[in-house]
This record gives sequence, structure tokens and C-alpha cells, in this order.
Amino acid sequence: MFWFSKIHDLLAHRDQVAQGRYGVIETRHGEFHSLELRPLPKLISWPEVWPVRLKFHARGPQDRCRLYFNQPRGMANFLALKYIVSTDGTRYATFRAALAALDQVAAIKRTDAIVCDAANVRLSDRLMQRWGWEPHKPQRWHRNFIRRFYGEYPAGCLPA
Repeated sequence: MFWFSKIHDLLAHRDQVAQGRYGVIETRHGEFHSLELRPLPKLISWPEVWPVRLKFHARGPQDRCRLYFNQPRGMANFLALKYIVSTDGTRYATFRAALAALDQVAAIKRTDAIVCDAANVRLSDRLMQRWGWEPHKPQRWHRNFIRRFYGEYPAGCLPA
């Protein structure tokens, strides 16, 4: 296992990506920057522990997005999108690049689906549907979504 390894080219390091269960995808200025594989999952975030303003942004350089994902033990065919945090001034293209990189990780791992709990009210059901996510396991206080692949990944995720 590669503890805390930082990968800048997903396809060149497919074996490491396929083995890593927990990771952080970082995008900057609308492009993939790195994938940091971690030994432990992302369990909790600062806004969940401490009341912060509604427009919370992480510190750091402008136009940066970090996406945390887990591959739960016992569910090797699924990825869980745990948390996304952006710095001030992050553009839409940078956010979308993080999601595209997650799709590429899912394709490399040959996962069947990605699941998430959309806590941010600005992520509407209509927007999630436009991005390929569908409602999954409705609960009273959670909006769960799933993005299914089952062997059919978006164009450009894997080389021909």
C-alpha cells in the first residue's frame, strides 16, 4: 500500500490509484492537479463540528477545489464522495474538473457507482440530475444521490 502518496498523472499510476481506498483529489485553475492517497478516510469536516458562516471556504490559494472520497471496506464496487471544499474565488470549471477526476478514478477502479449525501442546498435535484446523479435511498434529513456506471464510464475516462 502506498501511504500518503501524491499522484499527478492518474493513468500513469493506475496500479496505485486502483489500490488506494481513501483519497483527496485536488484541482486548480480548472485542471486536475493531484490525487493524494491516504491511509484513513475523511470522516468529519470543520463546518460539521463548528458553526461557520454559510459561505465557508477553506484557506489557501484562490481557485482550488479538494474532493475527498472513500472506498468503503466491504463495498469494493462503490466510491463515496464524502466532502468537497473550495477556496475563495473557485470557478465552476475547477469544481467540474474535480468531479471529472473522480469519474476517472472510478473508471480506473472499475467501480459500479459513486454515492454522496448532498448537504449543500445550492445543489438542487435538477442540477444533480443534469450532472448524471439520481436520488438514492431517500431519508428525512439527508439527500442521497448515486451516479451509476456498471462498466459504462464517461468518454475520456480511460484511454482507448
